[in-house]
Amino acid sequence: MENKIRGLHHVTAIASDPQRNLDFYVGLLGLRFVKRTINFDDPGSYHFYFGDNRGTPGTILTFFPWPGAHRGIRGTGQIEATAFAISRDSIGYWVERCKQQHVTAEKVPRFGEEAIRFTDPDGLLLELIASNSLPAVEPWPDSPIPAENAIRGFHSVSAAVEGYESTARLLTDSFGYHLIEESGNRFRFASPEETAPGRIIDLLCMPDTGMGRVAAGSVHHIAFRAKDEAEQLKWHEHLVDL
Repeated sequence: MENKIRGLHHVTAIASDPQRNLDFYVGLLGLRFVKRTINFDDPGSYHFYFGDNRGTPGTILTFFPWPGAHRGIRGTGQIEATAFAISRDSIGYWVERCKQQHVTAEKVPRFGEEAIRFTDPDGLLLELIASNSLPAVEPWPDSPIPAENAIRGFHSVSAAVEGYESTARLLTDSFGYHLIEESGNRFRFASPEETAPGRIIDLLCMPDTGMGRVAAGSVHHIAFRAKDEAEQLKWHEHLVDL
């Protein structure tokens, strides 16, 4: 088996209000509502999928909308932020859009790129990063966002960990990722798939932060891409043997 992961497939989070969740991700961010299905581990719950026009792997943010769910607590052992890629010329557009929609946002520099940080209605931390290299995805033509400013799939996720060394070894030794940059307590790893969406994982080393609690406004899990079912099965065998 070729020892490399191809990047993120999807990110799944938890919401507390289905309609509010739909309004935010379609109406404000301009993602396509790709489909609604059920949570196969909990058939009484819906599962919402948002992404680009084709539902391309690496663009899909999904939600379990659990009405009335309590809000989670941020901390280690979970995804700290989910970041989407946008064009470098779109920063001003998105800052203004957040302002018009009464979404509190801040701009922060990161590894030579600008990021806009804000939260969704449940407190899920999101980022729009003006990427130096945009992945090839297909914007939704009926989006309220002009195509030139549209979200272009995932840029990265940031994982909060008490100590980063064990996770770093998994990424490099087993998944084929490479450490490409570091600054302070942030360590950036990238998959070899240079043009694919969602190829970056940042590890945030936060030894003085308590464990988080997953609930509404938290990421439930992230999933990685495999080429096909045969490769997925080989990865299963490989990971079980670790």
